[in-house]
Amino acid sequence: MLTRREDVNIHALHGAGWRISEIARHVGRDPKTVRAYLNGERTPGVRRSAAADPLEPFVDYVRARFVDDHTIWASALFDEVVALGYGRSYVTFARQVRLRGLRPHCEACQGVRGRDTIEIDHPPGDETQWDWFERRRARWGGTAYVLLGTLPHSSRVRAVLSPSMDQPHLIDAMDGVMRRFGGVTRVWRTDRLATVINPHSGDVQASFAPVAKHYGAVIEACPAGHAWRKGSVESSVRFVSGRWWKTLTAQTPQEAQLSLDRFCETVGDARMRPIPSSWRKTVLSDASGTPQGHPDDGWVRPDRAAQRVTVGELADTEPLRPLPITPYPATITTTSVVAANATVAFRGNRYSVPPGLTGTELTLSHRLGTGSVEVTSPAGGVLVSHRLAPAGAGMIVRTTDHHRALEAVVLSGFTTDTACDPKRNSPPGPDALAAAARLLGDAGRDVVVDLGAYERLAGGDR
Repeated sequence: MLTRREDVNIHALHGAGWRISEIARHVGRDPKTVRAYLNGERTPGVRRSAAADPLEPFVDYVRARFVDDHTIWASALFDEVVALGYGRSYVTFARQVRLRGLRPHCEACQGVRGRDTIEIDHPPGDETQWDWFERRRARWGGTAYVLLGTLPHSSRVRAVLSPSMDQPHLIDAMDGVMRRFGGVTRVWRTDRLATVINPHSGDVQASFAPVAKHYGAVIEACPAGHAWRKGSVESSVRFVSGRWWKTLTAQTPQEAQLSLDRFCETVGDARMRPIPSSWRKTVLSDASGTPQGHPDDGWVRPDRAAQRVTVGELADTEPLRPLPITPYPATITTTSVVAANATVAFRGNRYSVPPGLTGTELTLSHRLGTGSVEVTSPAGGVLVSHRLAPAGAGMIVRTTDHHRALEAVVLSGFTTDTACDPKRNSPPGPDALAAAARLLGDAGRDVVVDLGAYERLAGGDR
């Protein structure tokens, strides 16, 4: 294969009267190769395959299968053509199908790819977009679930780490995000989350409708297969996972949440955005002709009209509605294994249980808006109810009764016996020697030398 530069050179030399053999020696190529490029039989920069296209015999079959079902997976189609005699790898097959353009275009499946797009003007304080992202192999073990909320007008993003994506944890995380925003918007936009939208009817889940009423929000679900309509939060997912998660050094979920809050409030709010058109209104002037007004009033000075503002400045002007005093009273349930100090972990603190349960998995329940957490046995009985400590405080909350009971168990294990002497001499005792003799047999018996026997033998010879 000749590069475009080499192709230009051989054409120039040929135009100057050089013979093909001379050009071939000059550029270090085969004369047949030079002749093919001069005759236009080869394209510079394109390598000619020495083998025939292995997909060629199967093209008609692949086209027919795409007529049957244009959404068929390439891997499933690969299994079929392998059974018909295709002998190359799946990667080669998928590449050849893509390069030949065999899969028909589907407008419904295509989404916005390859189509004209336009930025949607979101009124300030009108909408919050929600989405989860999860990352396996978190530094503290297990999977990290992060709920992101984004105000599409300003692009402000806030996020909460959660141990699960079930509905109670979703409600708790949403409340945490909104309290970090400082208010609630009129519309909540999500994709078709099964915890929010019924996957069969497309309507709001009956168990989630009271949540929306509690916060006074309207649920807007993206149509099936069109989750890109909440593109603002999807951009936030890429931003947070790429800029924060990849460089995270926190060793616990509590440290990670503090790091995430700092990231959103600093790096996230410091991003630059164009001044929205809603700020670019007629400029008020006083009698002297000096422009008056402030962006907070909906006006902007001419010297700022072409400037950009930060996400934080733009978000501070969004009129969010006040939040309810308490969260929606959903009940969060989780499990924890009892440690050796008779405590179980919950939200960065440890809570005591009666002694004797070490290694047992217990259930902890907390009703949002209350200040207590209940610990339940595997049989379903309530073992203890504790006052909830601040999340991530690292406290050990222990009742007086539990303290006394655990102290009694620990003290009962103490002894007044004299400590062993690890330095004394301890040769094998009679029992050990007898056991060793049984193991060794005749080879282990002591050899006794009787001199009298020798004397008697010597006298007999005389």
